[in-house]
Amino acid sequence: QVQLVESGGGLVQAGGSLRLSCAASGRTFSMAWFRQAPGKEREFVAAISRSGGSTVYSDSVKGRFTISRDNAKNTVYLQMNSLKPEDTAVYYCAADRTAFVAPPTTIGGYDYWGQGTQVTVSS
Repeated sequence: QVQLVESGGGLVQAGGSLRLSCAASGRTFSMAWFRQAPGKEREFVAAISRSGGSTVYSDSVKGRFTISRDNAKNTVYLQMNSLKPEDTAVYYCAADRTAFVAPPTTIGGYDYWGQGTQVTVSS
């Protein structure tokens, strides 16, 4: 069983930046970030393959967010720039134990989940 611990959330003004981190207790393959706003379903944000050579983004964050990873530290990052109030949500880290050709973009594609970190963007 792999444990995931997120950090880096907080309160920021619109147009600002935050960097989220997610540390895994063991080896993982694809890793991803999802988010869930109040009253809404959890949605995909970004994913990265184990090698880092393949990344996928939702249309709503493409060009503003960057996902990366450091396998030596078993850590994945999400650099969030040009934040908007609609980015406000709890952000969850996810990891899978299976090697896929491309990183999954659905909740069902991941085996392990973190507890989430709150990101609030004020207008």
